[in-house]
Amino acid sequence: MNKISVITPTYNEESTIVGTLEAVSRLVNPTEIIIVDGGSEDATAKLIGEFEGPKPIKFVNAGLPNRGFQMHEGTRHATGDIFWFIHADTRPKQGSGTQILKYMKYEEVVGGNFDIIFSGGTKAARFLSWLYPHLRSMGLMYGDSAFFVRKSVYEEVGGFEEYPIFEDLDLFHKVRKKGVWKFVPIPVETSARRFDKKFFPWVFAKWAIRQLLYWFGVPPKLLGTTYRAVR
Repeated sequence: MNKISVITPTYNEESTIVGTLEAVSRLVNPTEIIIVDGGSEDATAKLIGEFEGPKPIKFVNAGLPNRGFQMHEGTRHATGDIFWFIHADTRPKQGSGTQILKYMKYEEVVGGNFDIIFSGGTKAARFLSWLYPHLRSMGLMYGDSAFFVRKSVYEEVGGFEEYPIFEDLDLFHKVRKKGVWKFVPIPVETSARRFDKKFFPWVFAKWAIRQLLYWFGVPPKLLGTTYRAVR
């Protein structure tokens, strides 16, 4: 029987981690929650340690604020045969885990992701919620849509790379070559904070330029020198 391990990377997430833990811990199907911290300097670790929920939480201090590295490190501590990668500002809905198990009982299915809604009600959030289905139709899948991957396939392709950006696209393209990637039409809710309190057209334009350069073969590590994570 398939078992799901939730893996969440954190770095200075005191404003959002409790809400994410509450959402994940209420789900029926995951058997464990693994938090991999990148060396937070705020109250993230304290809040995780104080959280009480129905499922065990493993706290791993990776010491390096690199999301790809952190999520890969989390897989080393996971006991499930399905890895479900949920970002610290992403909230899954009830029934999400059931859908994962429904699809993953078929051996040809290697992984998948969810529909996504950006929270906040801002123009940026509404635009991104509209945009993401169109990006998905072009084969662009991002980690804030809560990837799930079969453990055996994840290990076969080498897992997440230690990239500062686009580690999610890299994994998606490696995994989908091994079988069927399923889209689950249940939304997860994620934050549009990277665009909040900023001039949205400029921020979006920079993101689009990086995406274009990535497709033209510019290494993610080089693109990452122009990228500053928002937390």
